[in-house]
Amino acid sequence: MTSSAVSLSVVIPTYNESTRIALAIESAWAANADEIIVADGGSSDDTIRLADELGATILRVGRRGRGAQISRGTEVATGDVVLVLHADNRLHSSVKCQLERAGRPAWGGFWQTIDASPMTYRLLEWGNATRVRWTSRVFGDQAMFVRRDVLLQVGGFQEIPLMEDVEISHRLRAICPATLLPGRVTVSARRWQARGLLRQTWLNWRIQWAYARGVSPDRLCQWYR
Repeated sequence: MTSSAVSLSVVIPTYNESTRIALAIESAWAANADEIIVADGGSSDDTIRLADELGATILRVGRRGRGAQISRGTEVATGDVVLVLHADNRLHSSVKCQLERAGRPAWGGFWQTIDASPMTYRLLEWGNATRVRWTSRVFGDQAMFVRRDVLLQVGGFQEIPLMEDVEISHRLRAICPATLLPGRVTVSARRWQARGLLRQTWLNWRIQWAYARGVSPDRLCQWYR
């Protein structure tokens, strides 16, 4: 497919991420992002200072909540493609080139590399990629990207505390299927390691199942924490 130039805005929602925010921002600049917006939910550590020193635009959302932070960040983004990067994730330097080579796809995500060595994590990566291909449901830690005109068409991200990625995937796939690009986006294994791989994976599935059956994002957020 013929390449098409992309201006890329990277939005990073943060809350007390001083130990990881530098790597996330540096990876986005290395990927030739045109702007980086750190949408902060009230950090009390050095997150904002570090982000500012690294050239990010700081957006103080005023309240913690990933959906609200992402929504506000994407609203002020100026790039024609908006990419959401979790603070404990890192982009491959080629992701902007991949978007251009793919012809500026409407929306999608990237193949993951979870930053842990056991083979079970490779199976999890494969499963997550398969989910995107089969169901067009992209999770936030897959560096979800949306062309800005498409984001405006569906009304942007909802300001909900959890499941904002699943919710917007539902609206976006009504327009077209998600595109999975090779990436890769490096994902911290900290949540799986803290709870245990099987326990965290089971919790993720349980939350998805409950959300599909109408349990509120506010209640699900309490489960997730």
